Order: sequence, then structure tokens, then C-alpha cells
Amino acid sequence: MKASVIVFPGSNCDRDAAVALEAATGHPPAMVWHGDSEVPASDLIVLPGGFSYGDYLRSGAMAAHSPVMREVVARARAGTPVLGICNGFQVLTEAGLLPGVLMRNATLKFICKDVHLRVERNDTRFAGRYQKGDVIRLPIAHKDGLYFADAATLARLEGEGRVAFRYCERGGEVTAFANPNGSAHNIAGIYNETGTVLGLMPHPERLADAALSGTDGAKMFLSLVETLH
Repeated sequence: MKASVIVFPGSNCDRDAAVALEAATGHPPAMVWHGDSEVPASDLIVLPGGFSYGDYLRSGAMAAHSPVMREVVARARAGTPVLGICNGFQVLTEAGLLPGVLMRNATLKFICKDVHLRVERNDTRFAGRYQKGDVIRLPIAHKDGLYFADAATLARLEGEGRVAFRYCERGGEVTAFANPNGSAHNIAGIYNETGTVLGLMPHPERLADAALSGTDGAKMFLSLVETLH
């Protein structure tokens, strides 16, 4: 599987994503600078976490207009799987590849901690190593992680089964207490219409090695290897 990681000024998880991808695939991904106009032939494109352009406008808004994003959008619309993590999720919404927006956390504070997520479906390239209903643990680190969309969009996401992960209790219960940022419907990640684009706020690359205290995130990258090799 050939993967590419897009690097924006302000990215801080690009190397983490590269390490996780290399561990899963056996070879390093291409690191593509945001100012480039082309992306190498890739089975997967990753938009990593961080603070692209310092998040000085809206999170991900400036990155969505980087030269490379024209090619990323074109590849995504042609069916190439794209994974956007944290700031990458924000970029995907700003680029129009996913609906809704990521807003300031309900607490108005930066939150950095482990959270529990319930796997809502496992029939996509990203989730084959999980079981539907599994509760996994991943870290979050964001100030603008509140997922918001209008009622019609939320109804469409729910009706089409496009919610990928929800914040939940350790036992899988979806509660307001388990929601760290106030996201609508406890949404932690969503898919596009075809299930080929995934945006999520938690960081699977940060729990992809036993030395990091967990491997729940590694299953996402292994799922991709198994379905895209």
C-alpha cells in the first residue's frame, strides 16, 4: 500500500502518522508539502493533525486552499481514500469533502486526554479490524473539536449510517458526560457518502504502538493495509 501524508506549516502529527503508516505497511509514506501541486500515486492520502497556518483564521480554513488540496480533492472525488485526523478533519470540512464544521469546544478550553469511542460501523476500509459496537480508546488534543451541522445534515448522516465513531463511556453508553467537546450527537468522526473519506478528531496514530500504552489506533492502519494492498 502506497500512502502520502500532506504536510502543512503548523502540522505537528505528520511524523506520528508516518511512523504509524510505516509500521503497518513496512515502508515509509511520501511526505508531500502543502505547496506542491501534485501528489504521488497513492492508495491512501492522510491529512494529519496540528495547527495548519497556526489556526489564525478558522481551523483548517487556510489549509483547505493550499495548492496541494486541489489535487487531494480531485483524488478523493475519484475514489482515493482520504483520512483526516484532528486538524485534518477540519481541513476536510473546509474543503467541502465532508459536511458540517468543527467549532470551539463547549468549554472554550483546549482539551488533551484519552477518550472512549464507540465504533458505529466496521464495513469500511478504515474499520475492518474493529467490530461494530467496539469501545476503543484514543487521545484527543484540540480546542476546536465541537462537530456541528444543521438538523437536516445530522439527520442525513444518521440515516445514511455515516457516523464513524461516537464519544462514549467505557461501557459503550453514549452520554453527555462522555462528550468532551459538545459535539452534536456525540460525533467523533464521519464518512463521506461512499465511505472513502474519513474525518475524526481523536488521534489513532498516537495509540498505534504498545510502547505508547495502547494499539487501538493501529487497527485502523492495519484495516487500511488489508483492504488497499
